[in-house]
Amino acid sequence: MTTRRHRPGFGALIYFTITISLAAYFLFAAVQGDFGLFRRSEIVVERLALERELDVLREEVSRVENLTLRLSDEYLDLDLLDQQARDVLGLVRSDEVVVN
Repeated sequence: MTTRRHRPGFGALIYFTITISLAAYFLFAAVQGDFGLFRRSEIVVERLALERELDVLREEVSRVENLTLRLSDEYLDLDLLDQQARDVLGLVRSDEVVVN
C-alpha cells in the first residue's frame, strides 16, 4: 500500500500571502497614512502652536483696542497723546533740551 502525504494546497499559500499582505498594508496605513497615528500627532502639535499664536494675537488686539480707546474722542489720554506727538511728529516742548 502506498501512503499519500497530504500537502497543503497551493491555494492555502496564496490565501495566507494575500491575508498577510493586506494586514501589513492596513497596519502601515493606520500608522503612517494620511489619517494615521503619526499624522494625528502632527495635527495635535500644530493645533497647540496655532492656539499659542491665537493667544498672542488676542493680546495684541486687546492692546491695540485699549490704545484706540485711549485716543478716542470719548476718552482722551493726554499722556498717550503727548507720547504719540513726540514719536510720530517729533515734537518737543520748549523747556526740553534734545541731545543726539
